[in-house]
Amino acid sequence: MLPTRAGLVPFTLSDQWKAVACRLSGLSVNVLLDNDRAAFRENLLFTHRGLSGPAVLQLSSYWHPGEVVRINLLPDEASDFLVSLKESNPKSRLKSTLAKYLPKKLVAELVSVWWPQQAEVPLAELNHSTLESMGEQLTGWRLKPSGTEGYRTAEVTLGGVDTDGLSSKTMESKTQSGLYFIGEVVDVTGHLGGYNFQWAWSSAYAAAEAIGYRS
Repeated sequence: MLPTRAGLVPFTLSDQWKAVACRLSGLSVNVLLDNDRAAFRENLLFTHRGLSGPAVLQLSSYWHPGEVVRINLLPDEASDFLVSLKESNPKSRLKSTLAKYLPKKLVAELVSVWWPQQAEVPLAELNHSTLESMGEQLTGWRLKPSGTEGYRTAEVTLGGVDTDGLSSKTMESKTQSGLYFIGEVVDVTGHLGGYNFQWAWSSAYAAAEAIGYRS
């Protein structure tokens, strides 16, 4: 048996970022969300508890408590995109510039936290290193979730019966004849999109076939 935990589950936030997420609750944005184990380009949804949406649910299965996740809010832009915009639109102010790429409510929250003094400053008055740093923050936002919403909202359970101890053809235990394990009790977790249902049905079919053959 492997330790179990909630998978395909929303992240919770605390302190400052929980308050921000609460104010943005219901807002969705397409991001690249990753950690050292996996990356997903899908929508992220702000909730009154933290973060949800397909990108978050997918990555949650590869996340462990205390770890940082990276959020690229502008996955189609290079980290130095503000430097290029400075050259083409020097009079454009930071806040209004970012609002062309991200929802205005999100821009207002991020600017108030990260760059409150530069919000209404024209790009021409910001040096290259400052603009590069801002771009890196937007394309590589490092955030540490306080936890997950747990089994209450999880779509699957991670861990369970180790597949090494089962026959891949019949789902029968290798150490106890006549004992079968199927579906979510086994340490098999798929991505969103019906894969976990398919695993449940397929493993049940394999076990049923084996049991029928034995009898």
